Amino acid sequence: MNIAIVGTGYVGLVSGACFADTGAQVTCVDVDAEKIERLQQGDIPIYEPGLEDLVLKNVRAGRLKFTTSLAEVLNDQQIVFSAVGTPPDEDGSADLTYVLQVAETIGKNLNKYMVVVTKSTVPVGTAQKVSETIQRELDKRGVDVKFDVASNPEFLKEGNAIKDFMSPDRVVVGVESDRAKKLLSRLYKPFMMNNFRVIFMDVPSAEMTKYAANSMLATRISFMNDIANLCELVGADVNMVRQGIGSDTRIGRKFLYPGCGYGGSCFPKDVKALIKTADQNGYSMEVLKAVERVNAHQKTILFEKLQNAFEGETLAGKTIAMWGLSFKPETDDMRESTALVMIDLLLKAGCQIRAYDPVAMDECRRRLGDAVHYCRDMYDCVLNADALLLLTEWKEFRLPSWEVVGKAMNRRLVIDGRNIFDHAELEEAEFEYHCIGKK
Repeated sequence: MNIAIVGTGYVGLVSGACFADTGAQVTCVDVDAEKIERLQQGDIPIYEPGLEDLVLKNVRAGRLKFTTSLAEVLNDQQIVFSAVGTPPDEDGSADLTYVLQVAETIGKNLNKYMVVVTKSTVPVGTAQKVSETIQRELDKRGVDVKFDVASNPEFLKEGNAIKDFMSPDRVVVGVESDRAKKLLSRLYKPFMMNNFRVIFMDVPSAEMTKYAANSMLATRISFMNDIANLCELVGADVNMVRQGIGSDTRIGRKFLYPGCGYGGSCFPKDVKALIKTADQNGYSMEVLKAVERVNAHQKTILFEKLQNAFEGETLAGKTIAMWGLSFKPETDDMRESTALVMIDLLLKAGCQIRAYDPVAMDECRRRLGDAVHYCRDMYDCVLNADALLLLTEWKEFRLPSWEVVGKAMNRRLVIDGRNIFDHAELEEAEFEYHCIGKK
């Protein structure tokens, strides 16, 4: 099967490599000539465990190719996936500029039946706009070519994307014709040999499913952060509360971990977009608006704890060590990360920042330049620090030598934004320890 994937960002590149690994002939397309050249040379522009090996393997096998021209390869394909970016506009709505540009290119060059699939996260009604754009360009050319537009939202977790793609718990596909359904069933069959978990539905429902799923997960996170903050005030332990409610099978244990706020490329953007979609349709998503407010505040919670720890003192001139810059482990993605908020607050307070992250320091340098001091490892990071902030729960941070850390620091103060350290162990090592949801 021949497929093209437009957009070589996180979703497009992972999808292309995984489809190719099942035997499909995949052409990844991107207008960024520099990125395509890098990919052709085997230079992977994003960090995702296992992705580099998978891409190189399928390039060598001749199943995965890269180009800057969709028009040149379009009519060799049976399916075209649109996986271009949908950044938020200033009003929070999803910007469909790139999605509709892809549709326009398809309409200008399409000569045979094809299924056009929106894989990007797009608001309800986008597939209709894509279809209208393609048809308008076909009408301008005076040609009658049949096509279908489908929706196939992605549910990949950064840091675990390849496993998610290769062994999905479900694949959601919105279609409007049996012909498109048959073609997409064939494409996904290799991933579903033991249990066919493709859920077919109408296109608007598929578009809504992605936003609803991410918004539900964001809601669980903000709810637990709200509970955690109340626990601190009343003397409860949120970790005990989490275990107590998570054992209820109606609730479950996932996404009940409190912390210093969610970030990334999906949750913040998708919550905003769903709120905006509701506003445009005369409805107010009150729960999600509260989710946003809670999350915005939660990203400042470590700064508040730092201020409280230095009560009566100024933070100006203090050296603050930060473990973790990415919004979550196993990625270099810093979009909407708590680290960016914390760095801004600390710099405005006059602090010196020493930072370490296993993979995200180049990304931080690209964003912030030399605003912080980048350290060679986690122990170098705490040298002469007046406080240590844990922002990302990378595995290598979980069992540090507190003896080494304590000797390196000016003050033995640890503020744990992900609740990964043992309170008793820190107290025994004579550290002042603060976490989320426990007084």
